[in-house]
Amino acid sequence: MYSEKVMDHFMNPRNVGEIENPDGVGQVGNAKCGDIMKIYLKIKDNVIVDIKFKTFGCGAAIATSSMATELVKGKTIDEALALTNKAVADALDGLPPIKMHCSVLAEEAIKAAIEDYKSKQLASSK
Repeated sequence: MYSEKVMDHFMNPRNVGEIENPDGVGQVGNAKCGDIMKIYLKIKDNVIVDIKFKTFGCGAAIATSSMATELVKGKTIDEALALTNKAVADALDGLPPIKMHCSVLAEEAIKAAIEDYKSKQLASSK
């Protein structure tokens, strides 16, 4: 049912936790399935230098959160915004169709954290 990569990221998730004084925070959830993802970003010179997540949900939700953080860490904001749920699922060697919504949540959480960062930057420049 799940690929070895999904199981690895579920059993040994990368980048778990919170960042103190994050530059951006994004939280998304799906009331239907109960998965909630929260992403914390630390950004320096337009590059994501650190990223952490906290996810309440199923194994696929944890695995997609973990993989998504791995995919954007060290990338520019624009590169991170280009991340798609398909790229997250592909990096995990696929997800069962019923679990694809987890990869959508991972994409949305990263984008929400970046939007939070951008809105804070805009506010501080005024």
